[in-house]
Amino acid sequence: MNIIYALLSGNILVMLLNLGKKDAFIPAINKGAQGSLGAIMNTAAAVGFGSVARAVPGFQVLTDAIMNIPGSPLISLSIAVNVLAGATGSASGGMGIALEALGAKYMELAQQTGIAPAAFHRVASLSSGGLDTLPHNGAVLTLLNNTGMSHKDSYVDIMVTSLIMPVVATIVAIALASMGIY
Repeated sequence: MNIIYALLSGNILVMLLNLGKKDAFIPAINKGAQGSLGAIMNTAAAVGFGSVARAVPGFQVLTDAIMNIPGSPLISLSIAVNVLAGATGSASGGMGIALEALGAKYMELAQQTGIAPAAFHRVASLSSGGLDTLPHNGAVLTLLNNTGMSHKDSYVDIMVTSLIMPVVATIVAIALASMGIY
């Protein structure tokens, strides 16, 4: 509820500070409401897709393959979160599905390997911001729609800042956590 109160307070403050432009209030509210519908629908679709993905038999095959990746369990966690975030087009959706399905297994691996659970959390958080911004991502589509840009005009910049950089940061985090620095 704090978010709702903050947004409502911000809207009221903007209206009070712009009483001279009160004829523009209703059109601005309508435009904002229309813009929010796309974001709401994209988020709902990602959550729904994640629920369906977990229910299909192939999800267990994917889970088994990811859990059997050789090397540090941080690597398999990173791949699991990235793959699911990419499939759902949602950072929170991918991380939520991965941790709901595999969180207990990774906590067990943290205890077995001596890697701090905080390192697993950091790697999962960083990993969720990698493949989630593939071209089908709801936030990317909303951004392009609201700015009037196209994938052709903007996706290289989006890819560098929200796909490549998080993947590089995740690799660095895995390396540091593997050295006991987290």
